[in-house]
Amino acid sequence: MTDMLVAQRRERLLSELRASGGLKVVELATRLGVSRATVRRDLLDLESVGALSRVRGGAMLATPGPAPTSAGSAGGSFARAERTLGLLVPSATYYYPRVVAGVQEVAAENDARVVISLTDYTRESDTQRIEELAASGASGLLVASPGGHDLPDKTLDELERTGLPFVLLERQPHDPFAACEFVATDHRQGAFAAVRHFARLGHSSVALFTNGSPTAALLRVGHEAAVDRLGLERSAPVLDSGRPTLGSGEAAAQYDQFIKDCLAAGVRAALVHSDHDAIELMRRMRLRHLQAPEDLALIAYDDEIASLADVPLTAVAPPKHEIGQQAARLLLDRLDAPNPLAVPVRQLFMQPRLTVRSSCGTRGQS
Repeated sequence: MTDMLVAQRRERLLSELRASGGLKVVELATRLGVSRATVRRDLLDLESVGALSRVRGGAMLATPGPAPTSAGSAGGSFARAERTLGLLVPSATYYYPRVVAGVQEVAAENDARVVISLTDYTRESDTQRIEELAASGASGLLVASPGGHDLPDKTLDELERTGLPFVLLERQPHDPFAACEFVATDHRQGAFAAVRHFARLGHSSVALFTNGSPTAALLRVGHEAAVDRLGLERSAPVLDSGRPTLGSGEAAAQYDQFIKDCLAAGVRAALVHSDHDAIELMRRMRLRHLQAPEDLALIAYDDEIASLADVPLTAVAPPKHEIGQQAARLLLDRLDAPNPLAVPVRQLFMQPRLTVRSSCGTRGQS
């Protein structure tokens, strides 16, 4: 049965639905002797031509309506089926609200629906959330799994088993040769741009503070590349706080140590991830009667609340809204294609923007 021609298999699928009125994906897969992923792909294609209607976990024959003009013939056309974008993100409160807004904007422009699921940065919930979105009737998936930017092979396998087209958001497959679509910020470029800006202001060394987030490793790569390519001193402190609780004594100790290390090394410029950490770092500086940018020039990474700091922070801003927009467009483009499998796999990197404010000073203030 697995060698059955596509047309024959789909006719058999429709016959099963005619006989029963409606069946679940698991039942259809058993009756046809194929995988659930194959059934879901068939259901998507048959729904797009009005042959059936997908429902939660399965399908039923479409309600009779105006007959199309010869299915599959030249000049034949069908009304576009409603598309539902299943969106998986780790948080609805930090970083991802702008991404979600970008997805919603493009979906609304294209008469598509968005269904969201949250993972709360617990990788254990990946499988359950992905299965729930697939079972909810999602036409395709937009996925920002918890953990780092490097998507585990296990999660990629789970996505492929759904049989649904998907695009990764701010994630890339662990296997660099995987044929997997993604839209991601090039955080290495963001760190490089910040260090380059400091170098243009006359700083010969630039420190780096990160907070243990998934982005930290990429910022270190960009920082190191900038130091190497721009010929800066390598003695500048590089510290990762390990993500202590914001406002805790442990966090304060990390900020104090970083300030101490910068002053001891004669370093007067630092890239700090994130905005919260940069604002707290400035507060700890004031307790030492130090100021930004006079004693330590700062550039924050994220630009969520950087402009609200006592000394407005120069900041690197990932293009969050645009990430959501582009990912939604890639997915809808594939869903709307006459032959989705013929669409080339697209992998898109977007560079962050550097917004200059007061905290990094001007040329000659180093």
